[in-house]
Amino acid sequence: MAARMFDGQGPGVPRIAVDAMGGDYAPDEIVAGALAAADEGHEIILVGDQRRLAPLVRRHERVRICDAAESISMDEPPAQALRRCDATSLGVAVNLVREGEAEAVVSAGNSGAFLAIALIRLRTIEGIARPAIAAVLPAKEGPIVLIDAGANVDCRPEWLVQFAIMGSAYAEGVLGIEAPRVGIVSVGEERAKGNAQAIEAAALLDAAPVNFVGNVEGKDILFNHADVVVTDGFVGNVILKVGEGAAVLLGSATRDTLVHSNALVKLGALLVKPALDKLKLRFSYESYGGAPLLGVRGHCIVAHGRANRNAMRNAIRAAARAARENVVGHIESVVAPLVAKEA
Repeated sequence: MAARMFDGQGPGVPRIAVDAMGGDYAPDEIVAGALAAADEGHEIILVGDQRRLAPLVRRHERVRICDAAESISMDEPPAQALRRCDATSLGVAVNLVREGEAEAVVSAGNSGAFLAIALIRLRTIEGIARPAIAAVLPAKEGPIVLIDAGANVDCRPEWLVQFAIMGSAYAEGVLGIEAPRVGIVSVGEERAKGNAQAIEAAALLDAAPVNFVGNVEGKDILFNHADVVVTDGFVGNVILKVGEGAAVLLGSATRDTLVHSNALVKLGALLVKPALDKLKLRFSYESYGGAPLLGVRGHCIVAHGRANRNAMRNAIRAAARAARENVVGHIESVVAPLVAKEA
């Protein structure tokens, strides 16, 4: 059965299937985040081992448990996970979207397995060759979308155009950015700079139905030179991990400096601590919750493997927004004319 698209116009709110057994801190933190989201009015289906989940879930009218006895480990090969997915919490959660029982699915579990299961069970949107992970990154003037953040390490130039279309649809529908500016990662601003893939993709993007603004250098990504930053999954994942490492290093270096400073500096640090806490929250992955897997016929949010309750609550919020704005339907509407043109 094809996934039922929720367009935000019908009664009720979108139902979010949550893989309660996926992630480093599952199920405790996952359930706590789901309950927090339910307290905000979200409809939640927790998928996992009934015996472990029931004691964690207080009686809540917006939360129900869907039993799935097995789970997928973080290091399980995707092919192996796919073969037994129908008995696992992740597989059952994806199937709920396919069967129209949920409008979106969230998992902090094995991302490779999530991609494989979603690809087979939900299938790709017509005209999209490969699904891609769109990571929402905190930047100076507001969030940006980095796509692909790790799903496809080897890409063709035409796939990058599809990533741009999908990332633009998400930035507009969920982040509320009007006419998002799309840039492609390269080693220089000049069009002649870059490898063959980037140069050819840039030429194709000039004719694509997006607001293409040209090349974006690595140093400019977090300064909002573009709202959607397009690259292959290899480079995108490196950018993502370098950013995470830099944030951890900065925090660690700041703490070490304060610990070894004199009393006057430490007193000053206490005075600015509220401002520093706000800054940390603004640039934390927890604030954005998870990355949408775009290109499949269902709304899928890939949460961070180390997601705590706050990150999971925000991932559920992101899933609900994607479903309400019908991001899948929006991507289909943009891609359909291109498919017809090629036919």
